[in-house]
Amino acid sequence: MANGGPVEHGYPHLDTVRASVTALYKRLSYDTVHTFATSVAPADVAFADADDLHLGAQRVAREMVRHYRLPDARMIVGFREMTHAANVELAAGPEYFIELNDRFRTHRRDIGAALAHEVMHVYLHRLDLSFPGTRDTEILTDTAAAYLGAGWLLLDAYREDGASSQKLGYLTPEEFGYVLAKRALVFGEDPSVWFTSPQAYTAYAKGMELALRDGRQPPLTAAGWAGRRRYARDRRHAQDRRLLRLRVRRPRAAARLLPLPDLPPAHQGAGPGPGTGPLRAVPNGAGVRHLGPGEAEHPESLCLARPCRARVEG
Repeated sequence: MANGGPVEHGYPHLDTVRASVTALYKRLSYDTVHTFATSVAPADVAFADADDLHLGAQRVAREMVRHYRLPDARMIVGFREMTHAANVELAAGPEYFIELNDRFRTHRRDIGAALAHEVMHVYLHRLDLSFPGTRDTEILTDTAAAYLGAGWLLLDAYREDGASSQKLGYLTPEEFGYVLAKRALVFGEDPSVWFTSPQAYTAYAKGMELALRDGRQPPLTAAGWAGRRRYARDRRHAQDRRLLRLRVRRPRAAARLLPLPDLPPAHQGAGPGPGTGPLRAVPNGAGVRHLGPGEAEHPESLCLARPCRARVEG
């Protein structure tokens, strides 16, 4: 937590942020991630000065538990003097003890932001999802909270002016804006309407610029030879499967019947000869003709719908 000190800007953790989003999809699956399409509502984490401190903190913690789908988890929130903004004791559960900085006794509107980060620690702990090193795991926690719908509170807690500054979390404001923009592009949700901090809106706009730039980049620009070959193979196979599905779904064309040539009636002929006998199919589908004198009618020869290879012994 930056409180009065300088706030880091830019994208110093961008690679870890992108790896965190990838790890979420791998661990949770696409369908599970999309169950978080709705963010935490501002009204559900609102904290008025007239509210009881401890009861209000428990209420906000329960809302985070509900949002992260941790129905059997119970958060016990306390306050004490400490250096960091908050801390959570990761145990077997179902009870988890969260300690908040005493500063939140008077800055109650930011309690939801602190609990969004700490309860996400519990969520990732139950998933057994972490990165090597404390720093990268904290970045994973901030990224997951923002991408799964509660981290907009962390960006909204960022405030900076000429006299003081405040920021919660381990990501820079622009990195929070980048993750929220990625989420907005996927779910069609604009979190900027909930911001109460002008600086948060500016950071979100910068993050959106980078997120949109990502969508314009050609794929695999930094991949090696093997990665490009594998991508080309997978893309070709995906296209082949798509074409196959289209062919299966396409209705079969109706059978095309060729008109038979006009033939004179049998009684108009001068006698037995060409043009007076029954029709038979010529091998290889060359056409139709009448049986000549002495030619026996063979059942297998009467296959006008497709080429016939039957032989008739005269």
